[in-house]
Formats: sequence, C-alpha cells, structure tokens
Amino acid sequence: MALFLVQHGRSLPRDADPDQGLSPEGVADTERIAGVARGYKVRVSVIRHSGKTRARQTADIFASALQPGGGIEEATGLKPLDDVADAAGRIDAGSNVMLVGHLPFMEKLISYLVTGSADKPVFSFQNSGIVCLDRDVASQSWVITWTLMPKIGTEQPGAGTT
Repeated sequence: MALFLVQHGRSLPRDADPDQGLSPEGVADTERIAGVARGYKVRVSVIRHSGKTRARQTADIFASALQPGGGIEEATGLKPLDDVADAAGRIDAGSNVMLVGHLPFMEKLISYLVTGSADKPVFSFQNSGIVCLDRDVASQSWVITWTLMPKIGTEQPGAGTT
C-alpha cells in the first residue's frame, strides 16, 4: 500500500486573502496534477488535510478527481511546524492515504520516513505535487516510488512556499 504526500497548491498572499486560499494558478495546477493522477488510476482510500484553507481546497480538488472511498478528513499534526515523528507514528502503512500539508512539515516528514532524520533533506516539494512512498518488503523502510510535479524542469529545488 502507498502513502501519498502533497504540498497544498499555491495560495494567495495574506494581504489579498487573510485565509490564504488557493490562487487561480494553485487551482489550475492542482486540477491538472489531480487529473493526471486519475488518468494513471491512482487509488486513494482517504485524504487527510491540515485544516488550513489552502490544504482543504487542495484536498477537495484531489478528492473530486480520485474519489477516495473514505472521503476527506481534517487531521491534526499536519501543520507547517508540527512534529514529524508524531505524525509518522500515526501513519497506517496498510492503506492508501493521501496527506495534504505544508512546508517545512512535508519535506521533513518525507526525510524522517526515508532516512530516520527530519534534518536530512531527500526531496524538494512543489505546490500541488505528489510524492508516493511505499514500504520496501525486505527492509520495511519507506522508499519514494514516484513523484508527480506540476513544474517539471522550471522550478529550482528549495523554492517551495508554505
């Protein structure tokens, strides 16, 4: 079974929208990536998001495309500065869960899952991008199995936003 990590879509600046909902570019990028994932027949059992507006809107777009049987849930522990070790301990490796959150949390979580340390970067997210992880059968370690990013070849690593 897989774990899908998603950084929310690009959001509006706080001065334009105090809740920082998705920008038109954020909506378009998320819809495009969600459509590609649907085309590849990505199966998600449930989508969990941080509760912040931009994460909820991103989760809604993915849910519309992927139709998770368990729907969408707001979950604690997915905000930008939350404890990744705590979140990792709550991951059910037996189901196809999608987590929609923020930087630096998402990058630290993937680092923690893959290396055992949140401080060893292994991947730079892009807004609306998906990183799929799965458990290696022999070692029971998490490994990155594929990624799907909206700006292939156009964004510099580390250029993501919270």
